[in-house]
Amino acid sequence: MTHSGVLVVDDDDATRSGLRDLLTMAGFRVDVASDGAEAWAKIATDDFSVVLLDVGLPTISGLDILARCGARPRPPKVIVMTGMDTTEVVLGALRQQAYDFLPKPIDPSRLVEVVKRALSSREVAAIEVLSARPEWVELLVPCTREAVDRIQSFLQQLETDLPDETRDSVGLAFRELLLNGIEWGGQLDPAQRVRVACLRTRRMLLYRIADPGPGFRFDELSHAAVSNTPSVITHDDVRTAKGLRPGGFGLVLIRAIADELIYNEQRNEVAFVKYLDEPADRQPAEKHHEGIDTSTEVPAV
Repeated sequence: MTHSGVLVVDDDDATRSGLRDLLTMAGFRVDVASDGAEAWAKIATDDFSVVLLDVGLPTISGLDILARCGARPRPPKVIVMTGMDTTEVVLGALRQQAYDFLPKPIDPSRLVEVVKRALSSREVAAIEVLSARPEWVELLVPCTREAVDRIQSFLQQLETDLPDETRDSVGLAFRELLLNGIEWGGQLDPAQRVRVACLRTRRMLLYRIADPGPGFRFDELSHAAVSNTPSVITHDDVRTAKGLRPGGFGLVLIRAIADELIYNEQRNEVAFVKYLDEPADRQPAEKHHEGIDTSTEVPAV
């Protein structure tokens, strides 16, 4: 079955041709454009569902095209792709409501996956950008699983200077924390918002996530692996009885990754801290303060 409406915009002939062939083989109807002016002429006259948009284009820049798309009555979902994955480009794409961000060289399987996801989503709730500075990104994120994938792809591009192991581990922790807030605090209601702040200093990465829920108590987390006593799979029986999907290990993983993990009194807001460059005279931070369980603010899924 042929999907509809994908426009590939790239000034490199080989890249443009390769992406067209890849997406055509995956079953999409694909058109192409080699510069900004040609791309905008096609977007203005055809109802594309998805636009794969390079940033460094002749005549009209990719970010300018992205801004113009946002002003259309039925804007396409724009997936920004570029080898210039600088902070300014990533934050510019985020502020202009790009659907997703793919760095070059493009991973073919990820590209097909993102295009399928974009085409399958009918309406995309807007992500409100409160701050888009390299050292302080703050967002209001709609409570949908789709928003988690979108936000994580942008934030990972802001952390390209980190070692791969650190980048992957904090990305996993961030995903689990955000999913918890969206699923449990926001109840997967697109009208609800989770407030996300990502603060970066030379020596620290901090994620602060606040969900709209009432909070929780640890004695209510029988469905999470953190509550397992004495068996490590006790929570799985609880999840099966409640009809929940397999899992429940998020909180255990987050605890293992975080240097500091602190939640507010209501337990609907969490601060995740990862130290990047500790001074020589600094002792490693305890993961859990004595007498205080500094886990997460929301139930792990």
